[in-house]
Amino acid sequence: MANKRDLKKDINYVLGDIIEEVYVWELDNPGKDSKTGEAIIDEAIKSFDGFMTRVNDRKVENASKHFKAIRQDLEKTAKTLIDKVNSL
Repeated sequence: MANKRDLKKDINYVLGDIIEEVYVWELDNPGKDSKTGEAIIDEAIKSFDGFMTRVNDRKVENASKHFKAIRQDLEKTAKTLIDKVNSL
C-alpha cells in the first residue's frame, strides 16, 4: 500500500491539474464568463482542504481502509470536477 506522503501528492497533483485546466480554458476563451471556472476552482480548493484534513486525521482505527476510502472519494470528486470543466 502507498504511504501517506504519496496520497498527499496524488491529491495535490489531481486537483492541481484540474485547476490548471480551468486556467487554460479561461486563457483560451477570454470573452466568456469566468465565474463558472472560478466556482470550479473554489470547489477544487475546498475539496483539497477536506482531503488533507482527512489524510492528517490521526484518530483512525484502520489506516488502510481510511486511505482507501479517501482515494475512492478523490476519484469521484475528480471525475465530477472534470465533467464540470468539460462542460465549460
